[in-house]
Amino acid sequence: GGLRVEPGNFTGWSLGARFYPVLYWLTRMGEARDWGTGLPLKAGMLGKMSQLEVHHIFPKSQLYKRKHKKPDVNALANFCFLTKETNLEILNRLPEDYFPEIEARHPGALASQWIPQDRNLWKVENYLAFLEARKQLLAQEANRQLAALLHGETQWIDTVAPAKAAPIIPGSITDEDEEAELLAVNEWMEEQGLAAGQLTYECADAETGEPAAIFDLAWPSGVQEELSQPAVLLLNEPAETLAVANQFGYRVLTSVAEFKEYISQEIMSELRR
Repeated sequence: GGLRVEPGNFTGWSLGARFYPVLYWLTRMGEARDWGTGLPLKAGMLGKMSQLEVHHIFPKSQLYKRKHKKPDVNALANFCFLTKETNLEILNRLPEDYFPEIEARHPGALASQWIPQDRNLWKVENYLAFLEARKQLLAQEANRQLAALLHGETQWIDTVAPAKAAPIIPGSITDEDEEAELLAVNEWMEEQGLAAGQLTYECADAETGEPAAIFDLAWPSGVQEELSQPAVLLLNEPAETLAVANQFGYRVLTSVAEFKEYISQEIMSELRR
């Protein structure tokens, strides 16, 4: 195949999307600017504000209110990276309200983060069309940056592999709040003298190698390796993800409290014997 990036590559959702790191790379290596300060987001350019946060361009609360499904709400094309201060400043305002303010204060800052310039696409009723338009812009930028890295050897980009639909794999960490909750669980596990779990663990079919689901936090060989049942902590996941975990023989825990009770009552009590 080739290296050409297609808009469909940005169809994933959640922090576990395969092209999530690509979006971060485009932001840090390109001309992306913060919407609150207008400053470039390249590493080392922001000083104390260098830490970036994921920002939902169309707020989650506004999209859920309008009955959008979880994969659409957390679509990769609805993510951008901003400083914490800017993220807090925007809160849950809709783009049709805050985009004009950003454009007035920092002309070009929206375009620098691959926001479509058609203002009709800034309206929440056109959200799905916005996603498709932004995927086009993200793919164009990825190919531009790849071409720069290849120093003109564009045959690697110009060779296009046959297109095929990417499978939709159930599961994955939705946002940074959920990720922080899972990381806290891993810290708690280490405090108990137990092994941390694997974040965004890809559960694959042993025969075909095809991914079946992505688990938030997993112990595929058991919390006590080879001595206890494989276990997963799945937060806010649909029934489909839970069904896959059960099918593959995992002990499924769906809240932090339930998980800690399992560890305390079944794992730690066994260790104390």
